[in-house]
Amino acid sequence: MAIALFCAIVFLTLVITYFAAKKTNNASEFYTAGGGLKGWQNGTAIAGDYMSAASFLGIAGTIALAGFDGFFYSIGFLVAYLVVLYLVAEPLRNLGKYTVADMIAARFSDKKIRGVAALNTISISIFYMIAQLVGAGALIKLLLGIDYTTSVLIVGILMTIYVVFGGMHATSWVQITKAVLLMAGTFIISIIVFAKFGFSITAMFDHMKTATPLGEAFLNPGNKYKVPLETISLNLALVLGTAGLPHILTRFFTVKDAPTARSSVVYATWIIGIFYIMTIFLGFGAAAFVGAEGITAVDKGGNMAAPLLARALGGDFLFAFVSAVAFATILAVVTGLVLAAASAFAHDFYGHIIRRGQATEKEQLRTARWASIGVSVLSILLALFAQKLNVAFLVSLAFAVAAAANLPVILFTVFWKRFNTTGAVAGMLVGLFSTVILVAIGPNVWSPEAGKAILVGEPLFSMANPGIISIPLGFIAAYAGTLLSSSKDEVKYREIVVKANTGV
Repeated sequence: MAIALFCAIVFLTLVITYFAAKKTNNASEFYTAGGGLKGWQNGTAIAGDYMSAASFLGIAGTIALAGFDGFFYSIGFLVAYLVVLYLVAEPLRNLGKYTVADMIAARFSDKKIRGVAALNTISISIFYMIAQLVGAGALIKLLLGIDYTTSVLIVGILMTIYVVFGGMHATSWVQITKAVLLMAGTFIISIIVFAKFGFSITAMFDHMKTATPLGEAFLNPGNKYKVPLETISLNLALVLGTAGLPHILTRFFTVKDAPTARSSVVYATWIIGIFYIMTIFLGFGAAAFVGAEGITAVDKGGNMAAPLLARALGGDFLFAFVSAVAFATILAVVTGLVLAAASAFAHDFYGHIIRRGQATEKEQLRTARWASIGVSVLSILLALFAQKLNVAFLVSLAFAVAAAANLPVILFTVFWKRFNTTGAVAGMLVGLFSTVILVAIGPNVWSPEAGKAILVGEPLFSMANPGIISIPLGFIAAYAGTLLSSSKDEVKYREIVVKANTGV
């Protein structure tokens, strides 16, 4: 049954790719589906892109094992869309064409800007993709008994096929299909869990006070994040990071105009909001009906809590269905990430830096397809070394880089008259490298106990999520770089303000 459902998901997505390939004949169709998606289609695809393995697998496991602290991820991911809606969506759609670098280059034509922006896009996409591939490896190993390495290779090959042949058309419809399946699966489990508690919120919360080893502390903050600064740091990265995630931002180029981009965000926010409310039922249900020992016996990071809950509540069929949905979730998200990274390389590095804007449509399309293969191979190799890490943490790392490296430059480009090229380059580089360095010397990479992190040793930096330091550093570097440089372009700024707000 499990194999049949997995094969059905793969077959369905390959059929979508086959038909999408017929519509992908030029760079515009490959990068943005020709800007032809409707608001509800793009909103559902954004939701499909956003409700990743971290949301479905990681958050459910973190709530089940750590209680209230796991819900920080749900709150952060949801509130983040307000930042996107009010500050980023419309200016990005009006100023950009295919990539985030296009938006910044609309004001600053310097090649350094485009190159650094593309570097950020590729870095963030790869961090995020590692998380999805780790989840995929654990999931397929649990369900089909295939070893982790083979599982990661299967997903890697499939995601490469979708992007290389179908481009944004295939990516969008795979994400829409996945969003529908994920919402259906989560809703079914949530209803069954709620029914177990007599459809009473009070009864459910009362039961959770005694259902886990944490006792009443399960419903209080502080089980996972015992240091208040750590909690603030995590939430800063989650709330501000979405507005800098390239695979989410490029979705605003797949619609015809800014009003449609705004309606996309509204549709996405409703879908995502309902989903993240249901993660409470997933986490509570897993804690109550599977138990912390049962969850960690299968996967120490807790990533398999949702499929195990499905098995406990609905037997093998529901377990197989939920696992297949989780597999579709991973396929959809990694496809969007590969496309974002490949677009940055082909359109920004190759098309504008190497070929100086002279690359033909055919050249860009060919380069984008080869870049997709390269990004996939690199992500697979990195995922093989990250098997022991919780996918929710890996995604929070991508969010921290996005918030520190991309968001300051996006906001200053639109809202600060004096902002210049030096400030943009400084903000992006400092945001990227400060986050990566702080993580590299932190407790997620180093631990005195063997098996708890990638390397054995004492961490030099105590915080698991460096957002509270790296995000302000990104803003400060962009601000200081601007003040220390004498270059100005206020005429261009006036043009940008009009275009960002009107599309004219």
